[in-house]
Amino acid sequence: MRDLTNWKGCPAPQPVFLEGRYVRLEPYYRATHLEALWNDAFGGMAINPLLKYFTQDDFSGIEAFDAWLSAVQQKSGWITEVFRDKANGKIVGMANYMRADPANGVVEVGGVAHGPAMARSPLSTEAHYLMARHVFEDLGYRRYEWKCHSENMASRAAALRLGFTFEGIFRQHMVSKHANRDTAWFSMIDGEWPLIKAAFEHWLSPDNFDDDGRQRRRLEYIRADLAAKERA
Repeated sequence: MRDLTNWKGCPAPQPVFLEGRYVRLEPYYRATHLEALWNDAFGGMAINPLLKYFTQDDFSGIEAFDAWLSAVQQKSGWITEVFRDKANGKIVGMANYMRADPANGVVEVGGVAHGPAMARSPLSTEAHYLMARHVFEDLGYRRYEWKCHSENMASRAAALRLGFTFEGIFRQHMVSKHANRDTAWFSMIDGEWPLIKAAFEHWLSPDNFDDDGRQRRRLEYIRADLAAKERA
């Protein structure tokens, strides 16, 4: 744990460009990204089953999606980052920095939406590596959070795979789509980041993929091996 004697807080997250080997993160810009997200990344009205566990009602069309994106940025202060596949230039997904608490060095990644093109590829892993690295190394945050509907098992599995620690269920945390939502909370903290970062970088290395693009070693196994070596 870092010495907080002279702690002065952190800067608030701002829109940022982040470049990886496989994916580029770009701040959301309506004229560039709205139609690409709606049509290319999420398949138009296919967005509703994809975003089943988001709290807002189903979208009636691109206009409703546009209004929601504008509201979460302007009223809620979310910083929307859009994922672009560097291999073909297509927009494939998004995530947001949200509920930032700069005074205490805490921020959440949420509103995570991976389009079908991100499946079975390094894109999502690298996107979340880049977002976490920016939080810890560029902004100096102490805690990075991931929260999801307790019934969203895919999101819970993704959080664990990426290196977040499960912290428990907040019962009756909010009303989502006119029903109760219990929320699963996860976090990673600054003291854990060096090991989590090393595992990400080992996994993302070209050497970890065969000629067909399949991973040779799972991220969780790499992280466990690194942790064992650290304890030895």
